[in-house]
Order: sequence, then structure tokens, then C-alpha cells
Amino acid sequence: MDSWPSVAVPRLPGQGLPLRLHDTGTGTVRETAPEGGTARMYVCGITPYDATHLGHAATYLAFDLVQRQWRDAGLDVHYVQNITDVDDPLLERAAATGEDWRALAEREIQLFRDDMAALRVLPPDDYIGAVEAIPEIGAAVEALRAQGDAYAVDDDLYFPVSAAPGFGSESHYDRDTMLRLFGDRGGDPERPGKRDALDSLVWRGRRPDEPSWDSPVGPGRPGWHIECSVIALNRLGMGFDVQGGGSDLVFPHHEHSAAHAEALTGTAPFARHYVHAGMIGLDGEKMSKSRGNLVLVSKLRAAHVDPMAVRLALLDGHYRADREWTGGRLPAAEARLARWRAAVALPTAPAADEVLAEVRAALADDLDSARAIRAVDRWADAALGSSGTADSSSGGPLVRDLTDALLGVLL
Repeated sequence: MDSWPSVAVPRLPGQGLPLRLHDTGTGTVRETAPEGGTARMYVCGITPYDATHLGHAATYLAFDLVQRQWRDAGLDVHYVQNITDVDDPLLERAAATGEDWRALAEREIQLFRDDMAALRVLPPDDYIGAVEAIPEIGAAVEALRAQGDAYAVDDDLYFPVSAAPGFGSESHYDRDTMLRLFGDRGGDPERPGKRDALDSLVWRGRRPDEPSWDSPVGPGRPGWHIECSVIALNRLGMGFDVQGGGSDLVFPHHEHSAAHAEALTGTAPFARHYVHAGMIGLDGEKMSKSRGNLVLVSKLRAAHVDPMAVRLALLDGHYRADREWTGGRLPAAEARLARWRAAVALPTAPAADEVLAEVRAALADDLDSARAIRAVDRWADAALGSSGTADSSSGGPLVRDLTDALLGVLL
């Protein structure tokens, strides 16, 4: 599947710092240490049954910053993202609206691409739909079954959590919490015939009026968690550097995906860092499709809001923090963007070596984008407050390049 167009990223003088990120599995901020000069990252993509909202955008911006910091530190990046283009929510929306599920998915995928391109998110190297990955997922499910790590309930196949000795080591939730979240987030803890309420579906047998595909384990379609296990494993291998997504994916999705991959390979860990972005709220609740409290990127673009202001508004807060989209966020970001653009356009302005070092240090410290923004604010204040007597070799071009390369904000 095609992703979206990339953008040229300016090269900055010197080299960035090693990136330190919070790891959900250990609960600590520690250095990422990619091996062989290439950093490997997998970020879970959308289920395309509705348009991109600001919660999605905030998550993908966080991992866009990860890419940018690695590249500034001299690393190549191999970035993989999936898209769950067949799943229950998509089929339910299509049935409710009378639209063909494939047409619905295609339209929303293109809208997502357009939103990501407008926000200047660097695209993945591999953008893989669940449908195109079905042959490899079916083969993986058959491998699990052959080694005794999948069992049948009627026409479906389940993965037993007893086959995963490290199950729970990422989320560290107790069983009651796991059961609650599993039920809330697409699991079926109460299904009769399962060996354990936490066992997860890896293959859904064919149902009337649902799409299905032939596979070594019979006709049907893949479960959600095994989709990401196989797509990541077959492109990045085990022990890749960062598994990313929103904090609502910690359990069950990332826990089960890791368990499936580790059972398939007999090795661990699936990922060396588990990195999770906080939720964006509106009116005191998490922004989500199910709640219907969405602020859509496409609607903002249609209203001629500058995507760089949207980007700045979402970056003005720590990526791991749950935060509210309030009425003042966008106007404040628009004012900041105008101020930065005015400052870099000045024929003379303060030198920018110090602000470059400050922004690099902030972002290398668990993506502290708010601190990085304040550093650029101070430079812009100094530039706009000067009387034209600053260094004749203006720092404006360097600030323009660093905000582009490191924050993804085009001035």
C-alpha cells in the first residue's frame, strides 16, 4: 500500500544527541541504542472507518519526532506502520451506512494520507494493510497451531496466554485490570470455550455476510493483535527499537502482539522500547470515534487553519501526558507561528547556535517538545525585540531549518 509523499528535511550543523525515551515495560526513561546504524520502529496505524482526529494526529506527531531525532543523530530509520483495513468497527460502520466496506476504507485511508502530508509527518518506509498481509498472517497462525500455541473454539482460533511466559511484563497490570480492559478494547473475555478469559483471537473463521480469505487454517480473517505481530516481525525482525502507539494500546494490543511474536520465534523481546503517547481530551473525555467528540484534522484544514499551527498546538505539551484540546490552544499556536515567522524573516537577528543546542537537548530528553518550543520562543522574543543591531549574519535561516528538521514546523 502506498503511504504519502515525503518532505525534504534540512541538514543541520553538527549532530544530534542520543535519544532517550520512556519505556512502558520498565517504567524508566532510558537511551535508545539502535544497532548497525539503523533505528527500527513500528507504530500501530488506524482502522479507517472515520476521519483522522486530533488524538490520532498527536500520536503520529510524537513518533514523527522520534524519526527526526534519530535522523539528526546520524541514524538511518526503518519505519513500519500498518493499517487495519478489515476489522469489526470498519464492517459495522459500513453496514450502518450501507457503503461497501472496501470503498469506506479506501476513502478514509486517503483522507488520513492527506492529513499526514499536511502535518508534514514523515511517511513510513513500509505502509502495510491487513488485507495485503493476510497470506503471511495466515501462515503465522498455522505455525502457532502447529506448535500447539493456537486452539479452536468453534471455527475460530485463539492464542493461549499460558504459552507466553512473559505475558504482562509490558503493562504490569493485575488480572482484574487486564480483564476489564480486554472487554473494553475489543476482547471477548466471556466467550464460552476459551481456556482463559484473556486468550486472544488470532483467526476469525468465516461468517455469513463478512469478508473472508482462504488460508492454511481455513477461510476467515485475522485477529487484530496477530496482524501487527506479523507485519512488524516480517519487516523489522525481533528486538526492534521502538514499538509505538497511543496509551490505550498498552493492553491488550501491545501485550498480545508481543506475546504472539515471542511465541512464533521462541525469543524475546519483541521490541526493546514500548513507547506510548497520551490521550487528547475534549470536554473532559478522551477524544475518540466511539464517543463522537472529535476535532478532525480534515475539518480544520477545510476551514483554512494552517496545519503548522495545528502541529504546534499539539506539540505544546509532553507527548506522554493526557491533555485537553481547549479553545485557546489553536489561537495561541497561530500567534506563536506568526511570531516565529516574523522573527526568522528579519534581515538581522541573534545567532542561533544556542537555540539549536537547547532544542536538541530538549527533544533528546524523552521528546520534551514544550521545552523545545520555549527555547525558540526566547530566540524569537530576542530577535523581535532587537533594534537591528544584532549580528549581521542573521540566525533566522538556522532557526527556520531547525524548526523544520527537528519539530517539523515549516516557517
